[in-house]
Amino acid sequence: MFVDADADLTTADFGDVQSPPFPCFKQFILEATSVASVEPVIDRPPALHSGERLKCGGFIFGQPFCHCVVNAPGGMEFEKVICELARGEAGPSAYSDPVGGADRMLSTPASDMARVPFFFGPREIAGLRQRAPPHVGRSSRFELVAACIWLGHTAALGYGADEEVRLSFIVNARGRPVVPLPKGFYGNAFPYSVAATTAGELCAGGLGYALELVKKAKSAVTNDYLLSVADLMVLCGRPLFALARTYIVSDISHAEFKSVDFGWGAPVYGGPAKGGEGRLPGVTNYFSRSKNGKGEEGTMVPICLPKERAGARLVEWAYGGLAECRTRCSSRRGR
Repeated sequence: MFVDADADLTTADFGDVQSPPFPCFKQFILEATSVASVEPVIDRPPALHSGERLKCGGFIFGQPFCHCVVNAPGGMEFEKVICELARGEAGPSAYSDPVGGADRMLSTPASDMARVPFFFGPREIAGLRQRAPPHVGRSSRFELVAACIWLGHTAALGYGADEEVRLSFIVNARGRPVVPLPKGFYGNAFPYSVAATTAGELCAGGLGYALELVKKAKSAVTNDYLLSVADLMVLCGRPLFALARTYIVSDISHAEFKSVDFGWGAPVYGGPAKGGEGRLPGVTNYFSRSKNGKGEEGTMVPICLPKERAGARLVEWAYGGLAECRTRCSSRRGR
């Protein structure tokens, strides 16, 4: 389903948007009617798209993602096909026939959540690399950011030392020989992996221990793991993963949102309309590409946490740690 409209606004009215939430996003995305805060899957179009023309000549293109049907990489492949058609190209370049314990994060109302964005630019990443112990080896940007945020998230929430905490993240299955996806498949193609420990061990072990757990969870996603997950979904009726004391992250920094071109030029902003929010605010989060006020490109992580002291504690912990990272990096450059 596609809906179009005209808006008495210009791109300048939205300011320099570099990370979610996008201003007034609820006015520009066609949302399906929810039931008990849950988006329906049946009796609704498989895809909802909206386009709003701005008086400056630009436009806003919005599409809500139903994760029972599609994830970010598949959604972007589909969007690129729409762009090709909009530009008047002969046909989609990638097409084939269609292929068939109480946790305060779970009990806090959305209105009582604090939203704080964290930016990891070149200095922050370099500083995290210096803080990481040598024995963990070379770490990717995702591994460093995920370990840092998970550690700060756990410390801020003040879980009991013996309570199990988990970091769950999505691993893209596209491009693997065991998953022979045909061109034109836009649906989900990912499993979850999880790193687990107790809150006490995580906070005591610091960044190095968190990195070890993240790396181990990533390496566990082998081809056999993918096939096993598929079997589990069929045999057990798609069981829901544990939510209590679980922090779920999805790295969409390589989803190429800003490569979308309908023939009107490059987008001013491309990415999620909201971050760290959903039916359970703060449990799921996105890592997206963004720029800071200096024009430096990096990873933006919009955090949601309960307002009472937890948000302030994370800001104090994380920004204190990032400030130390910047200082270490600057000191090293000055030598």
